[in-house]
Amino acid sequence: EVQLVESGGGLVQPGGSLRLSCEASGFTFSVFVMSWFRQAPEGLEWVSSITEDGTGTYYADSVKGRFTISRDNSKNALYLQLNGLKTEDTAMYYCAKGRTSSFRGQGTQVTVSS
Repeated sequence: EVQLVESGGGLVQPGGSLRLSCEASGFTFSVFVMSWFRQAPEGLEWVSSITEDGTGTYYADSVKGRFTISRDNSKNALYLQLNGLKTEDTAMYYCAKGRTSSFRGQGTQVTVSS
């Protein structure tokens, strides 16, 4: 059974930082592209993806230059470093197996507010 468990969210002031983590199990983590999505009232948005070996990273224009995706295949773990947070980054963040949001975890809430 595929399991994805996100953590690391919280309340942060504008300009602050957070590091999100995702623990994966139930599949061969190292052979899959992994992604982050976020859900805000406006809808579900793709945030970032990373290739199987971690050498290729891709970002939505809205987060490029501020967020950094990474992975540790030895730990079956996916990460998202969020810097320069803005109020519009407030959302539930999900990690996902593959390039789509079909298989994703329960999410971790990020709230950016002063």
